[in-house]
Amino acid sequence: MTNRDNWGWRARIGLFIVSSEAVPEAEWWAMVPPGVSVHAARIDAPAPWAQWRDGDDTGLVLADDLARGAGHFAAMRLDAVVMAHSSSSILGGAGWDDAVIAVLRDILPAGTHVTTNGLDCLAALRTAGVQRPFLVFPPWFDESVVEAGAHYISAGGASPAGAFRADAGRGWHDVPPRQLYPQGMGFEQDVEFLYRQIRAACPPEADGVLFVGTGVRCVAIIDALENDLRRPVITANQASLWHCLQKIGVRAAVPGYGGLLRDG
Repeated sequence: MTNRDNWGWRARIGLFIVSSEAVPEAEWWAMVPPGVSVHAARIDAPAPWAQWRDGDDTGLVLADDLARGAGHFAAMRLDAVVMAHSSSSILGGAGWDDAVIAVLRDILPAGTHVTTNGLDCLAALRTAGVQRPFLVFPPWFDESVVEAGAHYISAGGASPAGAFRADAGRGWHDVPPRQLYPQGMGFEQDVEFLYRQIRAACPPEADGVLFVGTGVRCVAIIDALENDLRRPVITANQASLWHCLQKIGVRAAVPGYGGLLRDG
């Protein structure tokens, strides 16, 4: 008799994640259906993780960690690979998502589904029928990134009903946004406090909620918010998992993490 070993017999998915973050893997492992495994490559580079070539807006140069991780992933027989970094999609500029996917496809085996978190979130909004999302950004995004994020979602076809940078909570108010994560705020996130904030702040004209940022702890409150707000709730990690499962043909209803995954 054997015990469960989390072997990806149905699918294996590779994630490129921020080197110092623990949230993406934890949330993915909470949500993945049986038979699907998650494998992370950590990136220690500023956003975006691939830079446009000087004088050439048709090609990208991958950050060293990203190129190295892609080479490792190439040998792992993965079914899908995700650029699980919202900031790279947001700050990369027009065409960045498609360009980085093209570069990674040249490294990874033929047939590997390659995507970015930005494209996953846009696809999730369309599938959920959300046209006026209330955008929720992490406390460590400064106003320039929040503005760029709202522009990215707008350029993707939605019309945000509002953009909200979550309150980090007591003890963090004197810390500048860009210093919150280096000082450890990412490991002291209070999901119940976040839930109360969104329940109170979501405007009536919003037809859904989108949590931007794969480092935000929020999948634990998706169902509660959907029940309270009576609107779809989409999060960065949830959207990427859902999109990958759809693209690689894994049909599995995942209860407890919103209608997007519950409907399979």
